[in-house]
Amino acid sequence: MQTVIIVIHLMLVLGLIGVVLLQRSEGGGLGVGGGGGGGFMSSRGTTNLLTRTTAILATGFFITSLFLSWLASYERKPASILNTSPAPISQPGGAPQAPVGGLLDSLKKPDAPAAPSAPAAPQAPQSK
Repeated sequence: MQTVIIVIHLMLVLGLIGVVLLQRSEGGGLGVGGGGGGGFMSSRGTTNLLTRTTAILATGFFITSLFLSWLASYERKPASILNTSPAPISQPGGAPQAPVGGLLDSLKKPDAPAAPSAPAAPQAPQSK
């Protein structure tokens, strides 16, 4: 299902790019396009057709984008990155105790081998 929607989405994208590129430039930002003369895009009916086509393709693009984002989040389960261990137990008249394990300890794989010990600090050379 998701693959079909992605293919439709990509077809809408390509169509939207093509229709936008066919439209006549009205700003003349670089001095190209929008010139007079009897060209392909000179009639008002063609401009209205391209404007409507752009609106339809943009609406389809928006709808498929929303549907794809909903479809992607549909199967996602909520997860918490916070520590799920119990709250610290406070001693009477003292500071609260830290829980036995922290967030990093809970993320550590139980089958992981122990990390190698750190090498000894460098020693100064001894004279004989």
